[in-house]
Amino acid sequence: MKLGIVGLPNVGKSTLFNAITGTANAQAANYPFCTIEPNTGIVAVPDERLDQLCEIWDPDKKTPAVVEFTDIAGLVKGASQGAGLGNKFLGHIRECDAIVHVVRCFDDDNITHVVEDATKPVPVDPDGDIECIDLELIFADLDMAQNRLNKFAKAAKTGNKDAKAEVALLEPLVAHLEKGLSARTFEFDETDETQMRIAKEMGLLSAKPIIYACNMDEDGVADPESNAYYQIVKKRAEAEGAEVIPICAKTEEELVELDEEERAMFMEDLGITESGLNRLIKASYSLLGLISFLTDGKKECRAWTITRGTKAPQAAGKIHSDFERGFIRAQVCAFDTLMECGGKMAEVKARGLYRSEGKEYVVKDGDIIEFLFNV
Repeated sequence: MKLGIVGLPNVGKSTLFNAITGTANAQAANYPFCTIEPNTGIVAVPDERLDQLCEIWDPDKKTPAVVEFTDIAGLVKGASQGAGLGNKFLGHIRECDAIVHVVRCFDDDNITHVVEDATKPVPVDPDGDIECIDLELIFADLDMAQNRLNKFAKAAKTGNKDAKAEVALLEPLVAHLEKGLSARTFEFDETDETQMRIAKEMGLLSAKPIIYACNMDEDGVADPESNAYYQIVKKRAEAEGAEVIPICAKTEEELVELDEEERAMFMEDLGITESGLNRLIKASYSLLGLISFLTDGKKECRAWTITRGTKAPQAAGKIHSDFERGFIRAQVCAFDTLMECGGKMAEVKARGLYRSEGKEYVVKDGDIIEFLFNV
């Protein structure tokens, strides 16, 4: 899973990336386009269940589920037409599964707020900032969709079946984008395999799932509901069906440098119970409909990423193709069940709670599974 961190220049993208990865690989500076090439970091998905399994087993190896974040340079108005090296950066977004849109939700005269021209700072305006980025993604999609429509329109008139299917989708899509509406709000027919294939081939930027990360100062993140900027973003996110996470990127960057005890004390002083990064990573993971099943043992305790709704044989295939090919059954115990039995699998079995599931079983989040197979 790959997520692109986007936003206008100087909104805190690189600072957030540094905090997420616990590194200083992304240069955070108070000027536009300081991130010229995308920085990429792999981070673990926080999972208390995996932590508890490791306490039980003390395994040789612990392997969490992971998320890949890419820090993409600041976009500006006109990016879809090449402004601010925008075409290159839009291409980097196209490679991502989802978008984390960092929105500035604090005032600071010492940090330049840029929308179109780096020499012309403008007031902080979350709604306008989001609109600016959205329109650039929509314009890029419109250009692609229109070119594709032009390509297939002539062939469709000759009766070519594939071309007619393309035109039937592209004409209403182009009309939708021309109204300044994102592809996320276009009604694709998810039961139509041809439509889904075309949409996948296009990789529409404005169709990607999105999380708004509201970057605030310390006072704002301690009480986000009192932050007027946050309320603006929250209202927009609710209308779009998007996620919204309040976060202080600078504080998060400081938190990763502290040990566990110091971090807990610092968070208590700030009045927060969970880091913004943990909330963001978890939200990113669930945004794409992903869940984890677990395998445990002395050699390794591991969280495996699957799409919600995956059946047991396909989940087994995540471990090894032989597991799926020769699937016999899955021995399953829910994590909560194990904890209710004092973390003792023998007790789970004694109570008759260790289940044997077949090929049609849909794996649930937090299932602890042992796969039986024969090849």
